[in-house]
Parts: sequence; structure tokens; C-alpha cells
Amino acid sequence: MQGVENMGKISPVSAKYIIHIEIAADGVVDKPDVIGAVFGQTEGLLGTELELRELQKNGRIGRIEVNLDTKSGKTGGMIVIPSSLDMAETAIVASSLETIQRIGPCNAKLQVKLIEDVRVSKREYVVGRAKELLRGMIDKGPESGELMEEIKESVRALEIVEFGPEKLPAGPGINEGDEIIVVEGRADVITLLRNGFRNVIGLNGTSIPESVALLTKQKITTAFVDGDRGGVLIVKGLAAIGDVDFVARAPVGKEVEEITKKEINKCLRARIPLEQFMEENKELGGPSNGAPRMQPQQSEQRPQERHTEMQQRPQERYDRFARQRLPPPRPEPRIERRPTLPPEIAEQFKKMLEELVGTRGAYLLDESMNILGKVPVKELGPTLSNLTGVSTVIMDGVITTEVVAVAESSRVRQLVAMEAKAAARFVKIFTAVDLGLV
Repeated sequence: MQGVENMGKISPVSAKYIIHIEIAADGVVDKPDVIGAVFGQTEGLLGTELELRELQKNGRIGRIEVNLDTKSGKTGGMIVIPSSLDMAETAIVASSLETIQRIGPCNAKLQVKLIEDVRVSKREYVVGRAKELLRGMIDKGPESGELMEEIKESVRALEIVEFGPEKLPAGPGINEGDEIIVVEGRADVITLLRNGFRNVIGLNGTSIPESVALLTKQKITTAFVDGDRGGVLIVKGLAAIGDVDFVARAPVGKEVEEITKKEINKCLRARIPLEQFMEENKELGGPSNGAPRMQPQQSEQRPQERHTEMQQRPQERYDRFARQRLPPPRPEPRIERRPTLPPEIAEQFKKMLEELVGTRGAYLLDESMNILGKVPVKELGPTLSNLTGVSTVIMDGVITTEVVAVAESSRVRQLVAMEAKAAARFVKIFTAVDLGLV
């Protein structure tokens, strides 16, 4: 912006260009000598239309600024002339000044060093300043994604409902699906709701409500408790009168309401069967601190009943578990024989996969093979977390461990992609090779 600043000092005219001319005189000269030479030696050279005096009177040429410096008996410096002429006229005026051979009593040489376009300098200033302003706006203002997440969390927190005669805090999806998550209190329910888990219910204390005990016998149940001794006792109390399938615990010393979304998902993925949990914590004894105890007769019969139930539990119950929102505890992926598809379904998958090649997109299909939508592969995780009813995902890309984890946590049954670099336990995987695409 040096040219813009100089322009303001030189002339009030609206200059387009600034001419910078270097002076080299053999002797000592002053500013009046230079100004006189500029006007005197160019007079009549370019005709009346480009006469410097007339151009200055009409405001086409601004005030001429002369900066001199004398050393060792010789004078050097710069002449700066603002111009509102067009490009060609400015160049002609500038070149005419190089014809000056004497300034005052001394021989001199003038050379045009630069014709500066003031508008370019202005544009550079505008762009630079705009970047600074935009950077400030970005630093101070939240991203739209952050605003949406904040709004979603607030809405989820408002979705809490009351369940049963005890009016227990629960998520709106407690009566939907085959699985539930049982937590200790209202704060835990709110935490899980904010993180997208709608099938959650709180005990509101250490005593086990009858409605929760009944609900656990109807659905696959995960007890999600704090990482302390009280959590262990609550699980044992719930198992005494209900039917708990799996147990998940918060990190040691933490409560469920304190942990982050990432920690919640990690804990639920690492859950273990009730029998394993009871074996690992048998040294803590039975339920206490207000947890209900069974009658002696029930206590004698219950272990045998549970043992018989576990031996005779139908495959159907395990299959229901395989379709639940969360993957099984500590899965060890195993590569099995590739599943097969009916020819008509395989052809349909092949056609959709061909359409996606090069798009980095993914089709989301329901159980009837209807396309629910198309999303970028990089947005697949957030989309599946907020969308229900997705049975199949067909994607342009590679099936990785992360993709498998997202699919299993969202109850997706089939993944179709060009290539697979991960195995899955509860999701069927089909690649371009399986479909005969390559």
C-alpha cells in the first residue's frame, strides 16, 4: 500500500498510476531546478493534448513530488508523478521525461524505474484486510456443526420420559426394539440421551423397581454402572430379581454422567456377559446397601433356573442380540466363508456399486432394498448415528475397521464396497469380487 499512501501525499486527484523516475545529476541541483526542467524540456514535445502544464491544470496529472539527496558533489533522487490518464498516455508521458538531459547547470539522466498501478495496490490491500476480518470472524464464531450439535443435545435432553408406576427417568425409545440399557440415575439417563442412546432407563437409587425387573425379562439388557463398588452391588441386586444379559462399567473412579461420548461407546463395546462379571466380582458378596434381597427359597432355586435357561436359550435370542445397536463385548473378528446373495439382489448391488465408483459416496438402503439416501463416505458415521432403519450400506471405497464398528453400532446388516480390509462378526460384507464387478 506504499503507492496508495504516496498518492494521498502527492495530489488530491483520483490517480490510476504513479510514475517513479530516478534522477542522476553530475552536480548539485535543487527541487526548483528539477521542476523547471520537467516542464521546460517537455514543452511542445507531445502536443497540446499531453502538455504537462495543461494536464496538471485539468487534474489529469497530480502534484509532482521531488526527493533529492546530494553526496560528493552529485545529486540523485526520485521524481514521483501521479496520473489519472489511461495506460498508454501515462506510458508516453513517462517516457518523455527520459529525454531530459540537463537540470539547472548540470548534465543529468532521468530513467523511469516503475509505473505503479494504484488499483492493484488497492486490491492487494482489500484482499489482505478481508482475510484478517474473516479470520477474526472464524475465531470468534462457532461453526455451524457445533451449533447443530448443541441444539441436538438440548433436544435430546428434553426427550426424557417417565416409565412405569415409579415414574422412572427413561429415553423415548425404551419401548422400541429388543434391547435396553439400565443406568443408575436421572443424570446418567440425560448423559446417554445427549449422546444418541434412546433406549435407556434409570433406577433412581440402589433399590430395584419392579417395573425395571419386569422389563429386563422382556428385552436384552445391558446394565451400565459407575466404576466403583456401588456399581457392582447394583448389578448384583438387579440380577437377583431381573434378567441381565451384559454389564458395562464406567472407568474406575468415574461415574457414567461424567464420561464423554467416546468413553461411553468404548465402555459399551467392552461390556461382558453377566456370568463373567459375577465370576470376576464374586469376592464382593451379594447385594447390600439397600439392594433388595431374595427370599431364601428363591435364592436356592434361582441358580439352577438360570443355568437351565442359559443351556436352553434359543438361537433366536442370540440372533436378536446380533442386530442390536452396540457390537458384542470384545469381539475377535474371524474370517469365515463369504456369504452368498440371491442373483437378483447381487445384480442390484452390482449396479448401485457401479454408479458410485469415483463419487466417494454411499447409498443407504432399508430392509426392502429401497434407497433412503446418498451421503459422502466421510459423513457415513454421523449419518448412521442419527438415522434408523438402515439395513444395507453400499459405498465407494474400502471397508475398514472403523466402518465395520460404525455399521455394527448402527445395526447395519450388510456392507458392500469395492474392497474390504477388515472382518466383521455381525455384519455381512460383500466386495466387487463377490459381485463379479472385477
